[in-house]
Amino acid sequence: METIGLGVIGAGIWGEAQARVFASEPSAELIAVCDVREERARMVKKKYGAKRWYTDVEEMMRDEEIHAVGIATPDFAHREPFVCACQAGKHILVEKPLATTEEDLLSMREALSRSQVKVMVDFHTRWNPAIVIAQRDIQEGKLGELMSCYYRLNDIIFVPTKMLSWASSSSILWFLGSHTVDTLRFLVGSEVKRVYAVSRKEVLLKMGIDVADLYQAILEFENGVVATIENNWIVPNTNPHWNDIKINLLGSKGMISMDLTNNQAVERYLEERSDHPDILIMPTVHGRALGFAHESIRDFVHRLVRGEEFLVGFEDGYRVSKVILALFQSAEERMPVEVQYE
Repeated sequence: METIGLGVIGAGIWGEAQARVFASEPSAELIAVCDVREERARMVKKKYGAKRWYTDVEEMMRDEEIHAVGIATPDFAHREPFVCACQAGKHILVEKPLATTEEDLLSMREALSRSQVKVMVDFHTRWNPAIVIAQRDIQEGKLGELMSCYYRLNDIIFVPTKMLSWASSSSILWFLGSHTVDTLRFLVGSEVKRVYAVSRKEVLLKMGIDVADLYQAILEFENGVVATIENNWIVPNTNPHWNDIKINLLGSKGMISMDLTNNQAVERYLEERSDHPDILIMPTVHGRALGFAHESIRDFVHRLVRGEEFLVGFEDGYRVSKVILALFQSAEERMPVEVQYE
C-alpha cells in the first residue's frame, strides 16, 4: 500500500484532530505541522510524532515529503494556504467553511482550476451515523416525499467568548451554519434556491464581541422542500455539552425526529458537575481516535490513497458558502434573497 506524506496547517482543535488521525493511519505519515504560533506548532509536532514543524506556510509547501495538507486555520483564513497548496501541487483537506467572502471563493476556484490537486471539504456531519441513516431512509422512500425540515444547531457561549479568539471576525453562520446548510443539502438531495433570514445582536455585543448572537432562516430548495434553521452561540454554559442539536424531517408518509444534544445515552454525575461524555463526535477508545469527526478525516486519507473521489468536494463547499452569503444579505435587508451560484 502506498504511503502518503501529510502536513497540517493550523494547530488548533481541528488541526490537532487532523494530526491525531494522520499520525495513526498505516497508509499515511505525518510529516509536518505548521502554525503561526511556534509553541503550538512544536507541541502538536511532538505530541503526534511529526518530523518537522513550521511557522511559514510557503516554507512548508516546499517540503517534498508532503503530498497533501489539512487546512485548519480560522474560518476566514483558508484562502492563502489553499492557493499555496494548489500552486505546490499538494492535495487538500480544508475545514469548513471553504471561504467566507466572494473574493476568496473565486480566487480559490481559479487556483484549483490551474492545478491537478484533489480537494475535500470537511463537512464531517455527513459521517454522523444518525444523519446517514436518515438520508438513506429518505433516498429509499420510507418517508414518502420529503416535505419539510427543521434543524437547530447551536453552541454554548463559551465558544465565542473563550474558545475562539477570532469570533468577532467570523459568525455563527460560518462556524455552525455551514454544517447546517451542507447537512440539509445532503439530506434533501437538492440545492437551496432562496433564503429568508433574520438575526439578532445583543448578548455578545454587550460583552465586547461585535457579532450576531443568532440567525433563524427559511431555506427553499429547488425540489420544493422547505427547511427552517436556527444557529446561535449563546446557549448557557451549564448546558451539559457544547452543542444543542434538534432535527425533524417530515415526509408525506413518515417523519424522523432526532435529539442529538449531549449524546444523552450516558449521563455522568461528579462532585462538582454533571455532563454527558462524548461517545459520538470525537471519542478515543483504547487509544484510537473514533467518532464521525475523526472518521471524515480518516476517509480523506483512505480515498486519497485509493485514488477515489471524495464524498464531499470543492463544489459542495463553494455552494454552501454561496448560501451563507445569501443568508447574510437576507438578514441585513430583511428580505428573501435568491442564491446566486455563478
